[in-house]
Amino acid sequence: MKNVQNEMHIKLLSKSTNEAFSRSVISAFVLELDPTIAELADIKTAVSEAVTNSIVHGYRRESGMIYIDAYLTSDRNVIIKIRDRGVGIEDVQRAMQPLYTTAQEEERAGLGFAVMQSFMDSVSVKSAPGKGTTVTLKKRIVALR
Repeated sequence: MKNVQNEMHIKLLSKSTNEAFSRSVISAFVLELDPTIAELADIKTAVSEAVTNSIVHGYRRESGMIYIDAYLTSDRNVIIKIRDRGVGIEDVQRAMQPLYTTAQEEERAGLGFAVMQSFMDSVSVKSAPGKGTTVTLKKRIVALR
């Protein structure tokens, strides 16, 4: 990856309590770029949605690992990759449509990807059935000075 000035890599169990932990870790990491409160909230929300998708849809509440790789670039971009080795997504394009959900055992809004897209500059999803999913989030932090 070009222009990386800092990076971090963590892995955590697909437990719902780790969703809040992942938000906190990403927040602390991104502070180096001195984001606005709104920028930080956007990133935290998108990460929360991606991690929740891994827990609920990727592993279907079974135990598995979630991998988070985050990068800060010299041109003030935050790039976050959230990856699981869960069930994968058969049709990524369809899954990214608002209101689409595969969760049948409980009420889900099907807005996770739409929320991520509304808060980040770009969202890409790569997935294969039986191999897992990688969500890449990117946001440029605007310099205030």
